[in-house]
Amino acid sequence: MPIVSPFCCNFASIINEFSIFTMSIFSKIFKKKEELTPVDAKGSTEEFVTLIRVYFQAVMAVQLGVTNLNILADMALFKRMLKIPTMNNKLGIAERSKAKKVLMADYGMGENFFKEIDASVKKNCRTQNDIKSYFVLFTGFNHDLFTLLDGLMQWKFRLSMIVKKLLYSQTQKTVHEILTRSEWKDVNAQKAAWKVRKYSETLCFSEQWITDFVYNVMLMAKEDALHKRSDKSESK
Repeated sequence: MPIVSPFCCNFASIINEFSIFTMSIFSKIFKKKEELTPVDAKGSTEEFVTLIRVYFQAVMAVQLGVTNLNILADMALFKRMLKIPTMNNKLGIAERSKAKKVLMADYGMGENFFKEIDASVKKNCRTQNDIKSYFVLFTGFNHDLFTLLDGLMQWKFRLSMIVKKLLYSQTQKTVHEILTRSEWKDVNAQKAAWKVRKYSETLCFSEQWITDFVYNVMLMAKEDALHKRSDKSESK
């Protein structure tokens, strides 16, 4: 019987569900540092991808001059729950700044990570009608990418979870393989890799951006698994 690692999970399903927002997510993210427990401070996959999505929508609001807050539901909830005032009578400026600040401080995202999102939105969203199609594209990118990674990194994921540097290294190698490898034994894997490359070209995401994004999702998935195991142990 194969050994199933508690850290292994279907990352594609995580990304497909990343639009789910709850009151508890934001209340935990933005507690004062002294109120945080060790578990809260580690964050979660849902918190990370939630903030990414809010940043995307805030950039769209700024670049497209969105005035109807309701068409950007994730950013709207983010704004209302944190009571973020509108800056210079323009939606998105303050919200983008807040989301970026948290992602940099709590998840270590670098300046270039946000620059690539800005460039991606600028290229692919010329009008407000492009917002929906952009997120369809982005969701497709995530689905194919994480489905492929789930198969390629099964054993690597189990081994590398012991050390963060090793996890990053393995993630970097696997992403590079997906974006550059020309021949695959598995036909389905090859088709998925080609689709991911096409998505990345259209979305203007570099290999470095994809690596940093994937690494943080996997790292948070590990933390989520540990939290669940801890909760189960305490409930017994």
